[in-house]
Amino acid sequence: MIRKITLVAAAAAAGAVAWAEVRQGRPNADFTPAFAAQTRAPELPASPVTVSTFASGLENPWGIAPLGNGQFLVTERPGTMRLINADGSVSGPLPGLPDVAAEGQGGLLDVAVSPQFAQDRTVFWTYAKSVRGGLVTAAARATLGPDGALNDVADIFVQDNPARNGRHFGSRIIPMADGTVWITTGDRGAGDSGTLVQDVTTTHGKVIRINADGSIPADNPFVGSDGDDQIWSLGHRNMQGAAIGPDGALWTIEHGPRGGDELNRPQAGLNYGWPVVSYGINYRGSAVGSGQARAAQFEEPVYYWDPVIAPGGMMFYDGAYADWRGDLFIGSLNPGALVRLKLSGAQVVGEERLLTDVGRVRDVQVLPDGAILVLTDAGDVLRVVPG
Repeated sequence: MIRKITLVAAAAAAGAVAWAEVRQGRPNADFTPAFAAQTRAPELPASPVTVSTFASGLENPWGIAPLGNGQFLVTERPGTMRLINADGSVSGPLPGLPDVAAEGQGGLLDVAVSPQFAQDRTVFWTYAKSVRGGLVTAAARATLGPDGALNDVADIFVQDNPARNGRHFGSRIIPMADGTVWITTGDRGAGDSGTLVQDVTTTHGKVIRINADGSIPADNPFVGSDGDDQIWSLGHRNMQGAAIGPDGALWTIEHGPRGGDELNRPQAGLNYGWPVVSYGINYRGSAVGSGQARAAQFEEPVYYWDPVIAPGGMMFYDGAYADWRGDLFIGSLNPGALVRLKLSGAQVVGEERLLTDVGRVRDVQVLPDGAILVLTDAGDVLRVVPG
């Protein structure tokens, strides 16, 4: 039974314009943005939403994916994948997963299904994998059987250069209709002293683009060069959100250090600057890398936050509620919220913070009926109905 837990009322009349920025505290760094509305965009009028509990009792849920029949796959970071049924009931663990290294921030991470899932029953996921020398981010695929078992499991990506710490694995995965797959990785906690993020022969801090069987698309930017053929873009810190925009392009969001969370629209072969430049500072208060927010050889983020929102998963809204159509919804882990961005083309023109009382939001899923499912670290799946 769905239980209503809160109601957020609209605070502004329809069509009203809000000019003050979202209340978010003092910035950690004193950098000037490169262009107007690159940070602290005007606050949007408050959205009326009804929030109810769809499912509960999960352990550190991380990713959620719809199966198209009212059911959802959900991952739990300790290493379990489950089914959530249309009535909100949760299955037992699905058999067939490989060993998962649930250490630190690592574990079973994102999950997604093939665009042709109804025909091929293919499931994709990312996870922390133990290999000789430490831990890496990996991605795998399998076929979901009628009994809920994962069959024919195979890795399609295994990050190189293992690290022994349990930090910054990324990671989101998006299978595309053309047979390619996007995967985001992290810098594995190397901080601003790490060199692998700027090294095009490694997969640390990169957007990865491969085919669904693990092979390399011929049009990847580093094919035929000295760079790793799997790489699409580089210079990223820890991308825990990714989504396909209304423009058909990949958008990513990454954790900065103390300040400097970034929203990007990664382009083939381009460099986004970490750890040489950042709009944040180190946790201990020192400057990051060069001490500059930008340099000519690096791409600017579409938007950044200081202080951080600590972004989780994200998704563009394509539902029935007209006021939200085309907006980007992002899970915030700290301070915790559902963050809504309104865009005009590739520029952010407004921001709203919803669900500021539900704790850490890990992932977001837009439903065909226009509602949004929100996955919280506390173990709940919330249903958010607009309007």
